[in-house]
Amino acid sequence: MKRILVTGGAGFIGSHLCVRLLNEGCQVVCLDNFLTGSPKNIQHLTANPNFQMAEQDLTTPYCPDGPIDEIYNLACPASPIHYQYNPIKTLKTNVLGAINMLDLAIKKRSKLLQASTSEVYGDPAVHPQPETYWGNVNPIGPRSCYDEGKRCAETLCMDYYRQYRIPIKIVRIFNTYGPNMCLNDGRVISNFTIQALMNQDITVYGDGSQTRSFLYIDDLVEGLVRTMATDDDFTGPVNLGNPREFTIRQLATLVLEITRSKASVILKPLPADDPQRRKPDITTAQENLGWSPTILLEQGLVKMMKYFKEELKIK
Repeated sequence: MKRILVTGGAGFIGSHLCVRLLNEGCQVVCLDNFLTGSPKNIQHLTANPNFQMAEQDLTTPYCPDGPIDEIYNLACPASPIHYQYNPIKTLKTNVLGAINMLDLAIKKRSKLLQASTSEVYGDPAVHPQPETYWGNVNPIGPRSCYDEGKRCAETLCMDYYRQYRIPIKIVRIFNTYGPNMCLNDGRVISNFTIQALMNQDITVYGDGSQTRSFLYIDDLVEGLVRTMATDDDFTGPVNLGNPREFTIRQLATLVLEITRSKASVILKPLPADDPQRRKPDITTAQENLGWSPTILLEQGLVKMMKYFKEELKIK
């Protein structure tokens, strides 16, 4: 039986991954400091004898007893509101957290998957974005604590791989949505959904022509598991995202249609360094993982809205 460590395991992505791994018969150690993760996301797992919870900050070295076969390093605030709240802490989580997990991987002889992000591409000058694109990131902007922190984590993974031959995997996660998202995370898809459900004006920043690609959480988890299962000589990076591109205006219209909301759309100034276009080239994932998204945005939004209605106590 595999014993797997999931950092950020009480968060949005981590909690879904923990469920998947337990369902596959693995033992799961969930590490989280509950900064943005929630005990509620994993409460239903605590009675499972194969599930272990460890409350600790990733910036502090962590070494559990016993073997660890695989490490999924997911821990880090991922929405601008959360990662900009304490940018130095965000950088430390990305950099020191990666170092601590890579050192643990050496000690335990574990395979490590590093959750990186499409933000490493910044405001891309290449569209769609392949993994070979080096990006267009502002290194001193308000978003750089996250963008550059993730880029540094990728560098660390590759250097540990070259120097110590640790089996590592790097995935670049594009916009993902679904149940267990924080209600106050400030990301566009949760903002729109909550505003529409509560019949509040939907806030669009800029003119709404900027684009995003939205991946449902189940598709992402499938991609993570498939990436971890690849041969040791496959390090990535690999894009995990949905190549179906929407303008923010289109997303707002779709959310209003599905919720049958009477809300209006209002425009506000665009935040600094907000990318104009974002769409993954998923050729690497298709060829090496046999992976492509299967859930349409229209389908995934219905599932997410059911969760948000329950959280907001809306009938």
